[in-house]
Amino acid sequence: MSYKNIPIEKILFLDIETIPCESGYEQLDEDMRTLWDKKSAQFRMPDQSGADVYERAGIYAEFGRIICISVGFITVNAEGVKSFFSKSFASDDERELLIGFCELVNKSYSTPDRYICGHNIKEFDMPFIARRILINGLPLPSILDIAGKKPWEVSFLDTLELWKFGDYKNYTSLNLLTHIFGIPTPKDDIDGSQVASVYYETHDVKRISVYCEKDILATAQVFLRFRGESLIPPENVTHRD
Repeated sequence: MSYKNIPIEKILFLDIETIPCESGYEQLDEDMRTLWDKKSAQFRMPDQSGADVYERAGIYAEFGRIICISVGFITVNAEGVKSFFSKSFASDDERELLIGFCELVNKSYSTPDRYICGHNIKEFDMPFIARRILINGLPLPSILDIAGKKPWEVSFLDTLELWKFGDYKNYTSLNLLTHIFGIPTPKDDIDGSQVASVYYETHDVKRISVYCEKDILATAQVFLRFRGESLIPPENVTHRD
């Protein structure tokens, strides 16, 4: 089914925030330091050490962890006016937040007619979540268990992929898309590069979840623009605990 024909109420919009598994390189145990040194040798400069690039550990599921998963969905009333409802699973305990997320998708997004939408979720968010679920000893929800599925059987909608139009050499940020489409930017407080410092320096999980929820709203608005539909009015955006 074309993304333009999917009932908007059947799409879960999603974004995650990740951090390095420890606050610094020196906090890693000896084995993990050695493994990070080998991993980071693939991308660091010759004059850099593993410690120099440790801030990048948060983008690798083997060396990072999830601090927040924000989700949201759209409803449409009889007059065609859209509303957006968001919720965050945010906790110091990664296993706890993953259990909450898995319960949601198992209950409401376990059938083939349901979809998860995000920006770059095929390359980042969904693989990261799936890997961390397994690392935490939890069963994969069916919508994330894509091994052996054909491409058209995978229920992920990726706004980055939709924007590429087959141009796989290009990356376009969500921030850039919101700007060119005239959608309020979600980057009015912090950005992804600051999440780890906000967590480890101020332990402000609430601030991180607020930022993450702005990202899923922005993704939903971009997706609606792709479909040529009206946007969600600011007054119709609601957070749910």
